[in-house]
Amino acid sequence: MSGIVGQNLGRGSGLIKAGAIDDDSVTLAKMAGGTDGNLISYDTSGDPVAVATGNDGQVLTSAGAGAVCLFEDAAGGGTSWQAIKTTAYTASAGEGVFVNTTSSAFTITLPSSPSLGDEVAIIDYAGTFDSNACTIGRNSQPIQGAAEDLTVSTERAAFTLVYVDGTQGWLLKNK
Repeated sequence: MSGIVGQNLGRGSGLIKAGAIDDDSVTLAKMAGGTDGNLISYDTSGDPVAVATGNDGQVLTSAGAGAVCLFEDAAGGGTSWQAIKTTAYTASAGEGVFVNTTSSAFTITLPSSPSLGDEVAIIDYAGTFDSNACTIGRNSQPIQGAAEDLTVSTERAAFTLVYVDGTQGWLLKNK
């Protein structure tokens, strides 16, 4: 009850001294209505504050003790799947690529300036890598420590490459 002891609380002409309210006697049912999705947090003084309702796709974040929580856009988190590719394509970090080599073999080129932890996922969309291989172009960075492109000829192959450094380059995340 710190911060409100001795203040008059109430609605209309019926006032109640805050000090007269027993600890734990106010339940959620007795609190004023709010907006669906609103949360109650506390500011640095320990006073309650309403956290504004976020938008679809946002997550609740905290900057630590004493800071009010906020709804923010989710950072990172997830693969950005691209439309099915049927010709050569240069992938960007964070992308997943459905590769259809039904008509012919072609190359998916990895990003040119990758950073630690960048990922690219590849999936054999039509199950045709065994007849028309998909080449993963290294774009000047090693793949599995080798300075050569990767040729994938396994039907229904699906894998993710993650970049680590200039020595090992792109490594298979899942084998």
